[in-house]
Amino acid sequence: MKANTAAGSGICAGRVVIVTGAGRGLGRAHARAYAAEGARVVVNDLGVRLDGTGTSGGPAQDVVEEIRAAGGDAVAHRGDIATSEGAASLVRAALETYGRLDTLVNNAGFLRDRMLVNLDEEAWDAVVRVHLKGHFLPLKHAAVHWRAEAKQGRTPHACVVNTSSGAGLFGSVGQGNYSAAKAGILGLTLVAAAELAAYGVRVNAVAPAARTRMTEQTFADAMAPPEDDGPGTFDAMAPENVSPLVVWLGSESSAGVTGRVFETEGGRITVMEGWRPGPSLDKGSRHGAAEAGAVALEIFFNVTPPPPLLVGG
Repeated sequence: MKANTAAGSGICAGRVVIVTGAGRGLGRAHARAYAAEGARVVVNDLGVRLDGTGTSGGPAQDVVEEIRAAGGDAVAHRGDIATSEGAASLVRAALETYGRLDTLVNNAGFLRDRMLVNLDEEAWDAVVRVHLKGHFLPLKHAAVHWRAEAKQGRTPHACVVNTSSGAGLFGSVGQGNYSAAKAGILGLTLVAAAELAAYGVRVNAVAPAARTRMTEQTFADAMAPPEDDGPGTFDAMAPENVSPLVVWLGSESSAGVTGRVFETEGGRITVMEGWRPGPSLDKGSRHGAAEAGAVALEIFFNVTPPPPLLVGG
């Protein structure tokens, strides 16, 4: 990472950005990329293990030191953003350290994979809590601040970038808790984009595919770095490939883009079109059960089949 230290350099120069789950993987790549584009970054991470247990301040502080060593400006935050106090303190950290908040990147998460028949309530609650509640609470506290700014006549150019997954878009075998949480994030993104537009806030989501602690074991072959790592070799699964889109979505350069979901992998960026009405038939009166089934089958065979379920991820 090479930070843009000159005044006014980088597409995020002067902006203050929060990145949750920024101690490793995608979050680390995002934090470093924002700093390289001139942003001041609040690096949030609890330092938990892959399954969400344990805590450590090391990962967040390590990223802060990396950013500072490259000439950037960052501060660590180690609060639990899936609690109201932790999320509130995260927003306060940005405001008290830098005097403003421009972009929130919700990225924190972990896995507890089980097939549904073996998925216990605790594993369900833990994953939904960190992914879905851990998106909602920072978003809520940031939105309260931005609403207050707008009411004072200081309408912000604020951005939220949420993190979903292919599992949230298409489902993933063995990840009922993770898939449900990531799908919920998409619904939250759409609602937030509509509700917060009046306050100058844009809300989008990304569904990235990259090598992280959550994917490098489940998709070991697909996520492996290229054997030839010489000059010019493209590591398609490097998390740094996702960050440029996330940085752009968190900048003023993406003005007018809100309520959208982008899938990104390697050098590919796709705008997802979401749920749209397909074939339909309207009788104009109530169907009988057998008749409803016949109509459902008739229109069912006129649609494009959905992608197959992922196997973990």
